[in-house]
Amino acid sequence: MKKILIVEDEENQRLLYKTELEEEGYLVYVAENGVEGLKKFELERPDLVTIDIKMPDMDGMELLQRMREIDKDIPIIMLTAYGEYSQNFTSWAADKYVVKSSDLTKVKQEIKSLLEKE
Repeated sequence: MKKILIVEDEENQRLLYKTELEEEGYLVYVAENGVEGLKKFELERPDLVTIDIKMPDMDGMELLQRMREIDKDIPIIMLTAYGEYSQNFTSWAADKYVVKSSDLTKVKQEIKSLLEKE
């Protein structure tokens, strides 16, 4: 069973992703901020990570960089409500960049595609 780590500061979004992805057959871990996300990343060694960009304490860009220092090959999807981040060079270190939506079809497709490449 593939493991996914969701790093998202908004509780409702976190629960939505967790529920939807568990229904797809994934083992899902969640973290409410970058600091917690980094700890779970090191502890659980997920197969894929999704990261919200705007979070308190450690934002998604910093978390992305730190995770890449630990494992440069793990698939990472950046999720945000703010489309302008796609022009930020730091976000290019991610495998995919998805603008948030209440419809998780795009996110699920990207996750499946990235995990099939492994």
